[in-house]
Amino acid sequence: MEMDKQYSYADFLKAMGQAGKESSAENLLNEIYLDMFLNIIHREQSSKRLLTLIDEALDQKDMAAFMDYTTALHQLNSPK
Repeated sequence: MEMDKQYSYADFLKAMGQAGKESSAENLLNEIYLDMFLNIIHREQSSKRLLTLIDEALDQKDMAAFMDYTTALHQLNSPK
């Protein structure tokens, strides 16, 4: 799963270690979870859109479009 922002364990520990600022660690975790959630939603919507386009390309017997859309779907579903 690709994340737009790069988070590290060191960032988390730094946020946890700030005296009196327990909420910054919680904020960092919330930001990470939100980013992951949005990436999952985006991938699911993109996958559904590509599947619809693949079906349309098959109906129209458009081999070039079919190949383009199936390649895009394969890349979307490939682990990075």
